Amino acid sequence: MRSVTTPLPGPGSTRTAAEFVARLRGVKAWSRLSYRALERRARKVGDQLPASTVATSLNRVSLPSEEVVAALVRACGGDPATVREWVDARRALALPDHFVSAVDTTGDAADPSAEPGTAPPAAAPAGPDPGRHGGHRPDGPAVRQVAPCLLPPDLPLFVGRDGELSETRRLLDQAASGPVTMLVSGPAGIGKTAFAVRLGHLLAAQFPDGQLYVDLGGFGDEPLEPMTVLGAFLRALGVRGGAVPPDLMSRIHLYRTLLAQRQMLIILDNAATTRQVTDLLPNGGRCAAIVTSRTTLADLGSRRLSLGTLDPAAGLALLGEMLGRERAAAEPDAARFIVETCGGLPLAVWVAGARLAARPHWPLAKVAQALADEQRRLDELAVGDVAVRASLELTYRGMPPTAQQALLMLSLSPGPDFAAWTLAALLDTTLSDAEAILDDLVEVHLVEIGAVGASGFRYRLHDLVRLLGRELLEREVPRRSRTEALTRLLGASLHLTDLTADALGADFQGGPQAQMVSWRLPATDTDQFVADPVAWFDDERRFLIALVDQALDDAETGSAVGLAAGLAAAMTTFFQVRSHFDEWERLQSQALKAALHAADERSAARLHRCLGELTTILDRYPEALVHFEQALLLAHGQDPAFQASATAGLAYVHRLLGRYDSAVRHFEEAVELAQLAGNVNCLVYATNGIGVIDLEQGRVDAARQRFEECLGVSRAAGYRPGEAQALRCLGQSHRALGAYPAATDCFRRAASISEELGDRLTATHANCWLGDVLVRQGEHGEGRRLLARSLWTYREFGNLWGEAAASYALAEAQLAAGHPAQARRRAEAAVDLWRRVGSRSWLAIGLDTLAEAHRLAGDPVASSRIRDEATALRAAQA
Repeated sequence: MRSVTTPLPGPGSTRTAAEFVARLRGVKAWSRLSYRALERRARKVGDQLPASTVATSLNRVSLPSEEVVAALVRACGGDPATVREWVDARRALALPDHFVSAVDTTGDAADPSAEPGTAPPAAAPAGPDPGRHGGHRPDGPAVRQVAPCLLPPDLPLFVGRDGELSETRRLLDQAASGPVTMLVSGPAGIGKTAFAVRLGHLLAAQFPDGQLYVDLGGFGDEPLEPMTVLGAFLRALGVRGGAVPPDLMSRIHLYRTLLAQRQMLIILDNAATTRQVTDLLPNGGRCAAIVTSRTTLADLGSRRLSLGTLDPAAGLALLGEMLGRERAAAEPDAARFIVETCGGLPLAVWVAGARLAARPHWPLAKVAQALADEQRRLDELAVGDVAVRASLELTYRGMPPTAQQALLMLSLSPGPDFAAWTLAALLDTTLSDAEAILDDLVEVHLVEIGAVGASGFRYRLHDLVRLLGRELLEREVPRRSRTEALTRLLGASLHLTDLTADALGADFQGGPQAQMVSWRLPATDTDQFVADPVAWFDDERRFLIALVDQALDDAETGSAVGLAAGLAAAMTTFFQVRSHFDEWERLQSQALKAALHAADERSAARLHRCLGELTTILDRYPEALVHFEQALLLAHGQDPAFQASATAGLAYVHRLLGRYDSAVRHFEEAVELAQLAGNVNCLVYATNGIGVIDLEQGRVDAARQRFEECLGVSRAAGYRPGEAQALRCLGQSHRALGAYPAATDCFRRAASISEELGDRLTATHANCWLGDVLVRQGEHGEGRRLLARSLWTYREFGNLWGEAAASYALAEAQLAAGHPAQARRRAEAAVDLWRRVGSRSWLAIGLDTLAEAHRLAGDPVASSRIRDEATALRAAQA
């Protein structure tokens, strides 16, 4: 805040709401505090002052509430008398003059200008544990009937275009023998995306089977390929991950087959070429597609609409919405001149309006006079990119040096959006300073506020603003400074990802990679991220992936490759918990290739270990063995914690393949290494693995002792995933002994913990076996519902082992209900899946159930043959 020698500004003799808000903005500027800093100061004295509320209140012309005025002035440093003065001024403006003298301000109602605390505050609003084992392959029904709605939110600031909207709706309403495609074209900044989104919402009711939307990024650095878009669309249409075909032509065929049966709207935004959209167009007779592009796409067979500039009335309406109608109407000639000089291009009008909105003391004539000067005019606005670039650069040159530097540095970061900590790292400044700078950029609309995420506001740069920033960056910032900024950003990203993954405590790769990080936020700024790690990653996932991709593509040094590879590896925990298997494999495979090329053995070892985990989940056990073995080969001399985790992963795969002797040997080695390193998570996992082998070989008491040991250690260490795993395995021990009530309790508690962690797949493991023991206790209805739900979840994730377990449990339930024919079908499915994944011990169990189903169905010959196969399997294992 400013020195106390400079008094906080008062409301003065304001006569209009716009003037009052302008003076209130002056109070915020006087304080030099960001919106979030004001929110924190207000909270300390008991006020509620959300940053979003302040931002909204100071950027409109209507009066804020008395509570907001009082809390804001107080947070800015106003004393009780100053707060009272502001509240009284607000009350005077809120009522007609002849009522002001009659207002009783001495009643019993709580006075918002009073000190916080002087009035009562308002109320505030018998089997192995599948463990981390999941999957991603298809089996059984591959498509669930869903009605996706991928449209972005409709934009509130949308003026004009009524005629174009009516014409487009008329064209799309016309009967046609096949699907209708509409191309909406026009120059950059003309409003194509806003138009398409508004149109999509208006037409949504005509397409009850859903609406698909994608930004193809055709004019960005990395336009989306049809292969990628089809993968996302197929998942949105209900195709589970493992059933998405691996090649382009098969994806096209499946996509067209699904759309042929539906009535859907597809919006393909920001296309650069016809090739980018051809494979994405629907073939269903009741479907429609809207394509937007800056080019005419002459070879695209479609109906066409070219968006022109706004007419003067619509341009004035847009300017009035931004400034307030009273302010625009007060200077009609200047307002009209601004719109005419901007050529009616919405983005240009928006930039001019943003400058005026951020400077409420400027008359409109000042901007009109500047635009009249040919040296300063936003010339050639009607022709597209060049005009917009000139407009944005004019705004850029009018900003203070700190804001200019921030905009240039932000152009280094990848899209689509970012949090304030990104700018803090790029500028080597504090989080609060970064937030204040972003406030300045938001006020002139060079940076836009998106959603509010776990770490506060998320911001985004318009693509043309980013291009302008990169052009200026090349000219004005030395290469060394750019490299240092990106290194800080990579380091901060790695530090935060490690920190949040460690807080989640769902993996045991060997601890954070602190030695690689040279820049990090202080703990006081990271507490908010650690409070909800999964929510933080959900907000940052796309940014972090794009940052790794960018760093690997542009890396000029081994240190950059190491940081990018480290960041890719650090995301493993979140990829696993959130089941982002495609992204996991693509990103880490690319990082591994770069690490090997750079001879970075440490990074390569970590990535091999992570990919071993992934290929285990995907039931690709031979690949998993290679990855774990390579990780251990490259990990020579690395810390024991990492070697322990890689050894435990290798042991897990050996156990799944029924190689019990080697599995026990590797698990025991992992236990020793984990004890040496003090890695509790890995110690619990390896000990639990030995217990599972005991259980599978019939040593139930020995297994139970190990699981109880793991439970105690996990609870003492606060290792929640380990606690859930130990409870699942204890439940299996109780189940093997016929102690079904105790098993039920263990499975319920395990499911609850996994659900709290946001780990759907692990929660399904517990719920599957909970359904099994409920059936065994006679609770057939609830048990079978849980099993059916588990089966569909396993199929959604492509988890073959889990799908087999659920099918087996359903077979047992059908036997208990006296339905041997249905039991036989379920048991056959389970046996087939266990054969495919190579789980010999559970294959024998499934064969026992299948043999019993044949016996009860009156087929003793088949029953005897199947039992002989199960006996032979057990003998071979022994």
